[in-house]
Amino acid sequence: MPGGRLTHEDRRRIAVWLTDGLGYAEIGRRLGRPTSTISREVARNGATGDYLADHAQQAAGHRARRRKPARPAESVIDGQPTDAVRGFVERFATLLAATGLPRMTARVFVCLLIADAGGVTAADLVRRLQVSPASVSKSIGYLAAMELVVRQANPGDRRERYVIDDDVWLRAWQADTGAHGEIATAARHGVEIFGADTTAGARFGRMGQFFTRLSEQMRGSTLAEPVVYDALTVLAALVHAGRPLTLDALAIALDWPRNRVTAAFHAIHQQPAIADPLALRVVEPETYAVTARPDRLSPAQRAALD
Repeated sequence: MPGGRLTHEDRRRIAVWLTDGLGYAEIGRRLGRPTSTISREVARNGATGDYLADHAQQAAGHRARRRKPARPAESVIDGQPTDAVRGFVERFATLLAATGLPRMTARVFVCLLIADAGGVTAADLVRRLQVSPASVSKSIGYLAAMELVVRQANPGDRRERYVIDDDVWLRAWQADTGAHGEIATAARHGVEIFGADTTAGARFGRMGQFFTRLSEQMRGSTLAEPVVYDALTVLAALVHAGRPLTLDALAIALDWPRNRVTAAFHAIHQQPAIADPLALRVVEPETYAVTARPDRLSPAQRAALD
């Protein structure tokens, strides 16, 4: 086509017309090309004064491959075409944003997930996401505060690289578990403040039950088995006594060192589910009793029992 690259057929015609003695201007007129295109073609792809169509085609192809610029780094990410990768990043980021993660932070996080083991720099993220450096910096700060990204020195450069290591899911899991446990504890405190037989107390009771179960299922028991056994023994002692007991009185009755009783109480405070359906009640400093968990029975059930 006039104005496009010369084809093998164009080069065959040029070779024939040169053999026939036609000048560059006439050949150009017949092909609908500028004279300079013909002269340049013969000078570049001619073989020692002779212009051969096959040789010219091969020479032109080799030159084109040699000078063809490398595809930009952003056109392929981790071996996948940009369109596929960007589509995946956006879809995955949308799912993460629905869990409460800021949209921009979610996009940065997914880019970190698909990066190779060496991680990426802020400049890499800016290029891949086509966003401002400030947006990337803010998102990295958010993820670092949640311990979801690790900052590493970039060898030979002052720039940092951002990496997601193998422990990221454990840290995220533990962070969520801790938050759920704190919500459950706060909800139980709400029951104590408002009263289990009030509307607010009943709501906090249901909330406490839900987040306690969620926390327990996510965490499992992180306590050593002997400590759990000691905690249950202390609870049994308080139930059997039927009255508040001091820490020292329990140590004497159980024939344990004082620190063993203290560790048992600490275990119950750390993981209240051990005592379920009971709860520890601090009568006064170092004096304990047991009571039914306020969120275990509904107001109607408690009224019927009373």
